[in-house]
Amino acid sequence: MTIIDVHTHMLNREWFEMIRKHGKRYEIGPAAGGVEGILFDKAPFMTPMPGHFDYDYRIEQMDKADVDVAVVSLTCPNVYFGSQEVSLKAAQIVNDDMSEAQSRFPDRIRWMTSLPWEYPELAVAELERTVKNGAVAVMVLANINGRSLTDPVFAPVWQAIDDHALPVLVHPTVPPGAAEMDLVNFNLTASVGFMFDTSLAFARIFYDGFLDRYPNLKLIASHAGGALPYLVGRLDQCFDNMGACKVKTRTRPSAYMRRIYFDSVTYRTEALEMCVRVAGADRVMYGSDYPHNIGDMKGCRDRVDALPAEQARAVRSENALRIFNLGL
Repeated sequence: MTIIDVHTHMLNREWFEMIRKHGKRYEIGPAAGGVEGILFDKAPFMTPMPGHFDYDYRIEQMDKADVDVAVVSLTCPNVYFGSQEVSLKAAQIVNDDMSEAQSRFPDRIRWMTSLPWEYPELAVAELERTVKNGAVAVMVLANINGRSLTDPVFAPVWQAIDDHALPVLVHPTVPPGAAEMDLVNFNLTASVGFMFDTSLAFARIFYDGFLDRYPNLKLIASHAGGALPYLVGRLDQCFDNMGACKVKTRTRPSAYMRRIYFDSVTYRTEALEMCVRVAGADRVMYGSDYPHNIGDMKGCRDRVDALPAEQARAVRSENALRIFNLGL
């Protein structure tokens, strides 16, 4: 069976050096193992690996794991770290690099565009440019420099994405208040903070009635939805009993859950099974988080293959083929 990876990352050296030069609260500094990593307010949260920069090596690893197609995306901090000129240039550098990779490996690589969301006019223009250049989806972080995805300032960007009916991978980053939550110790940003960031973003999306304004969006909740499959009952209970949750919508969160998608990046079979039960097998897609140091191309594949055969086929590729225009 074909397998399509919808949560997998690539970086670019020039983008990396732009963070070093323009990163403000982001900087390049020492990380575990004596390598350079990306730090936020002095706390390491993303360590680039050799596979982040080498498409030939990526294809070799995909072959070893029997992964046929990768829909690559940037990761945090994406391009949210500078002026209009810096943010746009960073986006263009990465997007053009991914477009070139698709040209080199037309049967193996597709890509998600990164946008300078803080500057909506530029973001819409970059969306149009990159869709013409082959982008099949959009990558956005679960908060944009501390601003919620539902912030009205981003409405023009969401409308343009909705007009194209594109999938959007909502990927976590450092959540606001990380210092106050003491996420620096034990690198709790990666293990817990990211899950919190994704879950909080989608809780806002549900209670805000966001999906009713943008009915063509295909939002993908990273890392098997963070804590969403576990929390959806509580989200419904609060909706049913708290007036504040019904100010903008009359739709329960569990109903909205059936309108979004999930990847399979979770590390316990039981967690993946719960995500499939809650979301539906038609809403979950294979993802690996390769080549992050906690990425697991083969392990994520094996957990998908442990699902019942019909579900496994849907998660491996059928769902991705349905919502992405991959041109395969």
